[in-house]
Amino acid sequence: QVQLVESGGGLVQAGDSLSLSCAASGRTFSRYAMGWLRQAPGKEREFVAAISASYSTYYADSVKGRFTVSRDNAKNTVYLQMNSLKPEDTAVYYCAAENQAWVTRKYHYWGQGTQVTVSS
Repeated sequence: QVQLVESGGGLVQAGDSLSLSCAASGRTFSRYAMGWLRQAPGKEREFVAAISASYSTYYADSVKGRFTVSRDNAKNTVYLQMNSLKPEDTAVYYCAAENQAWVTRKYHYWGQGTQVTVSS
């Protein structure tokens, strides 16, 4: 069973930076694509960023140039570095795992989520 545990959320001010981590266990982490999604109050969950097993990265237009997704296969961990945060980035952020190496944005495993709140 795949387990994903996010950490690093918190309360920051607009313009600040925050880094999220997601530790994975239960299978060979390096073989699979990973993603970050978020859900704001009253809104549907939306795609934020993804990284393939070969380190190709993908971003939502709303975060492109501000967020960076990366992975450390030796630590079974995927990261989301968030810079120049805006109040509209406020959401619960979820780490998710796919069942293949390339990114399809179809996720089979989810973390419990971590709250990110950006004050203006």
